[in-house]
Amino acid sequence: MKLIQNYIDGRFVPGEREFADVNPADGTVIAQVTEATEAQVDEAVSAARHALAGEWGRIGIRERASRLYRVADAIEKRFACFVQAEVADTGKPVSLASKLDVPRAAANFRVFADLARMAGLEAFQTEMPDQTSALNYAVRKPLGVVGVITPWNLPLLLLTWKVAPALACGNAVVVKPSEETPATASLLAEAMEDAGIPNGVYNVVHGFGPGSAGEFLTQHPDVDAITFTGESRTGAAIMKATSPTVKPVSFELGGKNAAVVFADCNFQEAVGGLSDAVFLNTGQVCLCAERIYIERKIFDPFVDALKRKAESLDAGWPEDAKTNIAKRCSRTTVWREKKERW
Repeated sequence: MKLIQNYIDGRFVPGEREFADVNPADGTVIAQVTEATEAQVDEAVSAARHALAGEWGRIGIRERASRLYRVADAIEKRFACFVQAEVADTGKPVSLASKLDVPRAAANFRVFADLARMAGLEAFQTEMPDQTSALNYAVRKPLGVVGVITPWNLPLLLLTWKVAPALACGNAVVVKPSEETPATASLLAEAMEDAGIPNGVYNVVHGFGPGSAGEFLTQHPDVDAITFTGESRTGAAIMKATSPTVKPVSFELGGKNAAVVFADCNFQEAVGGLSDAVFLNTGQVCLCAERIYIERKIFDPFVDALKRKAESLDAGWPEDAKTNIAKRCSRTTVWREKKERW
């Protein structure tokens, strides 16, 4: 069976314990994952700190951008492997992973490389009331070591959405992917190697939250910032963990998103758009529409049209190219099976 290992300072390394990676579509165990120890999280942070003091901290923005372009190329070279890993971990339709998740992952590295390369460093002189002058200029410096904690619904897309800008700005990262979806974070390490990203710039530690890699990372004194996407309760725990060192945090947490439909809308576009907003990614999107308010005069025909649209969705197994909303076994069942195996 496949073994997914931690990636620290340019090397894949096992942990002391393992846990199961379960396919949510059918409940089968698809890999074993090595949980990082506290010492290994410390080693990953130290490797990131060392990388900042080495080659990665010395190269300019143009060279960083060039290497991030090569990361995008390396993702595309492994396109089929990334799609397969993402579908197996999440249970999402292969049509979505191949058209959205993996292409967007590559695009994230190119887009943020371009943004960083084009960022201005304005300088101007101002005259003061006492007839003296002042020179005003901008200096851009990396934060340092960034802890990246990602969720299970869009593992690769949201991972690269965080890692790409962090690296483009000259930071080094330690990634803790969701224990539900660990595969593509480790696969991305291979792309980093191909692209010539120096050892220690990108590190991956696998595990859970309390008493595991998540807690070790957020409480580490040498981590300069934390970025997290996930549920609000976990965000609150991370904020508490980071408070003693007052480090910057970037959160995208849970919400209850509402859609409002007025009578003068483009009826068919509104139906199609809301169908996507509700059912895209099998309904697992943090900005999806969870409540819909419809103006009374079109309420009945709109609800009927949205119902027909939902009924037309092709629910099936993730690997079927026709599937646009995937079947899943209960996540509660999967999690219970994981704990029993653990």
